[in-house]
Amino acid sequence: MMDGMDVLYLALCGIVIMLVFATLPSFGNGWLYVAIILAALAGVMILALNWVDFIVFPAAMKMFKITFQPAKDYLIVKGQDAILKNVGGLFYATGFTTGNLFGYTFKAEQEEEAMEEKILLAPENWERAVMSLGFPFKFHVLSVGSDVQKVRDDLEAKRGYQEFQLGRTLENEKASAETAITDIRRKISIIQAKIDRVSAGEKPVTTLMYFETTAVGVSEKAALDSLSTQIKQLQIGMSSLNLQISRVVGRELYALSKFNFAIPLTFDEIANEFSQEG
Repeated sequence: MMDGMDVLYLALCGIVIMLVFATLPSFGNGWLYVAIILAALAGVMILALNWVDFIVFPAAMKMFKITFQPAKDYLIVKGQDAILKNVGGLFYATGFTTGNLFGYTFKAEQEEEAMEEKILLAPENWERAVMSLGFPFKFHVLSVGSDVQKVRDDLEAKRGYQEFQLGRTLENEKASAETAITDIRRKISIIQAKIDRVSAGEKPVTTLMYFETTAVGVSEKAALDSLSTQIKQLQIGMSSLNLQISRVVGRELYALSKFNFAIPLTFDEIANEFSQEG
């Protein structure tokens, strides 16, 4: 899946092409209209490809009742949200969910006492969440060290954008501008705090977290229904840990299943599999 920068670069290329047509009178207005139509079609295709893993691909598989076999005796169902295996007449359905931190907090925004209290309560909250579930599951944490210079460059680019937004907002004389100014300054403070931590020697780490659970049933439908129930219970049980629990579908489902046998060795490999996560 393409990230935001890829889409931005493609959009800018489309604008440049239209400007070239517009500045060349020899082509005439007809060519300009053709360029605009082609750019519009390209934009639609970019959006479609960008969301193919999450919307288009699963919908097409379900519509045409197409299944996919990732390995021997395993089957990715037409809904692209579960992996099925038939063992002696019993069906085993395996599904994955994300497990990423939902509300990111930073040291610059919280008091030290509040952070320490959260850390002390984390093991107890985890035990309560696990005890509330009546089935086993796996919790995966895949981590890799990020390039320090790249992280710093990205943070400085974000800070520059926020400073640009602050300059524009300061010129606005509306009453609501004060709230926006406060919010932008808060974001700049957070970004600057992260830059200071990286500059002081803190090593940035990229982490991908996800849950895996398996349900069993006497039929394919029974196993899939039981799996959906378990995933909903995971969402409820882990809500106290401030985690984002959403079901994994499409290409990423296949990628996560492969991680049980081999994991990517570099950050670039992880980013290629999960560009949104990376």
